[in-house]
Amino acid sequence: MKFMKLGSNPDTFQDDGSEVRIVETELVSDITVRLGNTKFYLHKFPLLSKCARFQKLIPTTGDENIDIHIHDIPGGPKAFEICAKFCYGMVVTLNAYNVVAARCAAEYLEMNETVDKGNLIYKIDVFLSSSIFRSWKDSIIVLGTTKAHLPWSEDLKLVSHCIDSIASKASVDTSKVEWSYTYNRKKLSTENDLDMQWNGVKKQPSVPKDWWVEDLTDLDIDSYKQVISAIKTMGMVPKDAVGEAIKAYTYKKLPSLSKVSMIHGDGKVRAMLVTITCLLPSEKGSVSCSFLLKLLRATNLLKCGEMCRKELVKRIGRQLDEASVSDLLIPTVDGETTGYDIDMILSIVEEYVRQDNKNTQKHNAEVNGHVQAPSTSMITVAKVIDGYLTEVAKDPNTPVLKFINLAEAISGNSRPFHDGLYRAIDMYMKEHPSLSKSDKKKLCCLMDCKKLSPEACAHAVQNERLPLRTVVQVLYHEQTRASAAATVRADSICIGSYESSRSGATTNTEDEWDGVIGVEDLSLSSKTTKLEKCHNAEKSHGSSKSTANGKAKGGATPKKVLGKMLSSKALTGERSSSDSSDSAILRSQDHPKRTPSRSTKPSAAA
Repeated sequence: MKFMKLGSNPDTFQDDGSEVRIVETELVSDITVRLGNTKFYLHKFPLLSKCARFQKLIPTTGDENIDIHIHDIPGGPKAFEICAKFCYGMVVTLNAYNVVAARCAAEYLEMNETVDKGNLIYKIDVFLSSSIFRSWKDSIIVLGTTKAHLPWSEDLKLVSHCIDSIASKASVDTSKVEWSYTYNRKKLSTENDLDMQWNGVKKQPSVPKDWWVEDLTDLDIDSYKQVISAIKTMGMVPKDAVGEAIKAYTYKKLPSLSKVSMIHGDGKVRAMLVTITCLLPSEKGSVSCSFLLKLLRATNLLKCGEMCRKELVKRIGRQLDEASVSDLLIPTVDGETTGYDIDMILSIVEEYVRQDNKNTQKHNAEVNGHVQAPSTSMITVAKVIDGYLTEVAKDPNTPVLKFINLAEAISGNSRPFHDGLYRAIDMYMKEHPSLSKSDKKKLCCLMDCKKLSPEACAHAVQNERLPLRTVVQVLYHEQTRASAAATVRADSICIGSYESSRSGATTNTEDEWDGVIGVEDLSLSSKTTKLEKCHNAEKSHGSSKSTANGKAKGGATPKKVLGKMLSSKALTGERSSSDSSDSAILRSQDHPKRTPSRSTKPSAAA
């Protein structure tokens, strides 16, 4: 820390312990200066030689003892004592902690050059410009002391000089940082590794780009706001470093922010959260989405205002794909029945979708007449929201309408697979056993059975909580999928049989082909003509028996499962009037297998 000593005479100020200051000298005191409860017994001549204000207060004639009351001197008795000692030529030590108070008091007492050359104001200004403002840490200390001396410190431009000094040093290239700074952050091991060696020579530690962050956390929120605003105005510091600084400051001042239960804040905490929100860089990614959601949780619990909430929702919406399910679990405020604020998350998702749609329009939403596939970001958000829905589904007080609205906020096209959505719906039905049949149908309409994985389908067909119509749809699409796979196999067999005819392969039997066609007939009768051609070729040229027979048996499994399920549901009386129509749909699909007509024409190969 920088310091400056003034004067050469020994310090003869005495404190008797009862707020009385006396100068030990042979001369009797002829003036008493009262500052509140503190009395200074001094002499007129030293004060008159340095202070213009005392020249106005002390009469030039008369030898009587003068009693002067001073109520509003900045810095109080301590600052006045420094000025009084300077008048007596006593040794005075100025440093970063007392220089602002002394400067403001000297200004109040008018200790300028018109009264005496080399007066206190001049000497302090030289000390500030040559030492304090050139020092990184001293500038921060001085700025922290200016608040106690407003408006004097601001009128004397001490505040602005400190801010300019700090901001300019924070904006300097890291290769030119030659002063000491505090850095105990986690990045130290990777960014400032003293043990790294190259060709046997130890590398010099590099200065991290956020070297200045930690020292600024000691400032009050008003001073911090001014410094960060100045740094942002200069535009030399990367935005992510500014965001990291704000994050570090927030956690230093509000350590409970990272906890689920927020502190019981007062007006000062609310004002601090609003200020921090306004300071955040506007660039996407300058702060993590997790930090933004913690801010939103705090501002929501402390009711910091609608403007603050909207700003955070907008910022979070731009980078929602970075969020995790745990980040989104924002508790509701007092008086709400639900455990989590679903409406808040819905507003975030709507903001994200709105911004994603704008970006899609800029990059041409359609290419060659086909709708563009969802972005990777949108797919990620859909997965996170499905996980969030699974968590809020465990709350018995979660309304079904809020659950549906949030699920619908993400389009079905954004979900390549609906397993996560199915898991959330199943969890909601499990935790809400009294759910009506109409609500169950609304929930099941959210998912697309065609986008369920085989594992999810296997679970769904045995899920007693699902409506029968949904189970029928799952089985139907499973059969369709199996039929499509069988068609591909049949095509490959057809091609293989044509190739094998040249080498005299054995002929397949009629029963084996009946099995394959039976699977196809369950859903896609239009494939018959194609299979007939393949079958005719097989009759003459043949193929492997075991392969076709084994695959045909696997295709009828969903039908058998449905039959068992229907009989089970019928016995237990679970089918409703609407479910009867579902079984009718099933019976219409369950037509007998057809065997394609066998051609008697000799094959072309024969």
